[in-house]
Amino acid sequence: MLERLGTSATGEALDPVDHAVISQALIAAAREMGVKLVRSAYSTIIREAQDASACLFDAEGNVVAQAELIPMQLGPMSEIFRSCAAAFPVERLVDGDFYITNDPYSGGQHLQDVFIYSPIFLDGVLIGFSGTVAHHLDLGGGNPGLTPDAADVHAEGLIIPPTRYSFARDWDDGGGLQRLVAANIRVPHQTIGDFNAQFAANAIGADRLRELFRRYGTATVRRSMAELLDYSERRARAAITAIPDGVYTGEDAVDDDGLSDTPLAVRATVTVAGDTISVDYTGTCAQVRRNLNCPFASTISAALSAIKSALTSADIPFNEGLKRPIRITAPKGSLLNPHYPAPVRARMEAGYRAYNAVLKALAQVVPEKVIAGGNDTTHVTSVSHLEDNRYKVYLEIYGGGWGATVGRDGGDGIDSALSNCTNTPVEATDMDFDHFRIVGYGLIPDSCGHGRQRGGLGLYRRFEILKDGVNFAIYADRFRLAPYGLFGGTEGERARCEVVRDGRVITVRSKDTLELMKGDILTLYTAGGGGYGPAAERSGEAIAADIAQGYVTEAAARAAYGRTG
Repeated sequence: MLERLGTSATGEALDPVDHAVISQALIAAAREMGVKLVRSAYSTIIREAQDASACLFDAEGNVVAQAELIPMQLGPMSEIFRSCAAAFPVERLVDGDFYITNDPYSGGQHLQDVFIYSPIFLDGVLIGFSGTVAHHLDLGGGNPGLTPDAADVHAEGLIIPPTRYSFARDWDDGGGLQRLVAANIRVPHQTIGDFNAQFAANAIGADRLRELFRRYGTATVRRSMAELLDYSERRARAAITAIPDGVYTGEDAVDDDGLSDTPLAVRATVTVAGDTISVDYTGTCAQVRRNLNCPFASTISAALSAIKSALTSADIPFNEGLKRPIRITAPKGSLLNPHYPAPVRARMEAGYRAYNAVLKALAQVVPEKVIAGGNDTTHVTSVSHLEDNRYKVYLEIYGGGWGATVGRDGGDGIDSALSNCTNTPVEATDMDFDHFRIVGYGLIPDSCGHGRQRGGLGLYRRFEILKDGVNFAIYADRFRLAPYGLFGGTEGERARCEVVRDGRVITVRSKDTLELMKGDILTLYTAGGGGYGPAAERSGEAIAADIAQGYVTEAAARAAYGRTG
């Protein structure tokens, strides 16, 4: 028998069949927004790498459904919305308005991630919001694409505080805001095109939500939205209840801050009490002078992603209800909650260590649900060139090896969990850029950690530089501190970067800039994943298969396992 779900103020129950249809339609609409955003974008970082996300919200600004794109962008979507609503109350919005912000110190993440929220009205009544976020190729700043040596957040680009604008007046047909943005960026054609893709995605979300409200009625859809949040909350609390109460700690570290060799420690204390869980990052190092600082909104995303992936099921919708049993704190002035105006462009590196520290803590109590350390970094580069007063900026995030799990080897050459970006096809770079060509791309044999389950392989990408005066910038991690193994598994190989010029090898640091010349060969190597369990327990069949596929050489297999099959 079908169970009747939540009731309205008049006592009318929500029909379970209606709720099943409505809830899945909301999720489908959010996914359609994500597809619209990616397919409408101009830059390769969105069009190919899919560094963007989309959500539908209820009228109070709670995330109800989201596209399965970038976990780091999605966790705090409601918190960032509330920063906008606090500055410009929802009650004052009219049809055609939108909120916009990228300010890390007003709820945002880093400047390149611009959040746009559009109110959705039906017959003059506010019924919800559609929202998107996209990583924009260039938003100004001291260096094309990214500025590893920025002294503060102002040197990283154009800051848009939480603000309300009118699409018709301020954006469409070259309105004032559009002209302001275009005047402050190096690639206005691509960046303005990507903004328009966000507006297009918001519009399709609004259309789908209005269709649902017209078909099922305002009261029914609102109750279904509330029930979807409650469902995620119930599932999350049940998963947390299954874990023994206790206090568990984990620690990891960023390689360095780009100025010294000192690792940047990140410490997490995870407390499980009944059906609630809290993560406290007290003990994390202080904020730093370079752009490794992680705004608190990003810290929230990292902790939520670790808890969601380790403790809950993939079929639980990641919405505002799932967050209700979870509390996250970080000391102000720390690496994970910096004071203004600390630079934050590379906040993902510290965010990943916040993610790893939670997983290390949970490994003590749910070892079968966590993964070993992996590439777990945003390995991002910008290769740009100015010619005939026009910039061409290529920006990409590279994948690597995932850590192994209790029952599976780590994934090979794919992006890490918080980013979830895809690799840009070589054909796409050939079409868009003439200042370099990709001459090598593949997995790195023997880069995995070993164990009962091996870690994933890192990848390399090799560029031939075709013109003088090419600007190269990088921020990455795992150059010094290798991805860790678990329960007897060994470490994965470290990442590295080098340039060959006239037969001489130039070593590039993990946070660096360099001018490249015609004929230079630039190669990026990402980290491999750590192994899980003792290497002595790996099956001969698995070892032989790795050798046959070229993942592991015979010499490496003998060194790690004492055998080749």
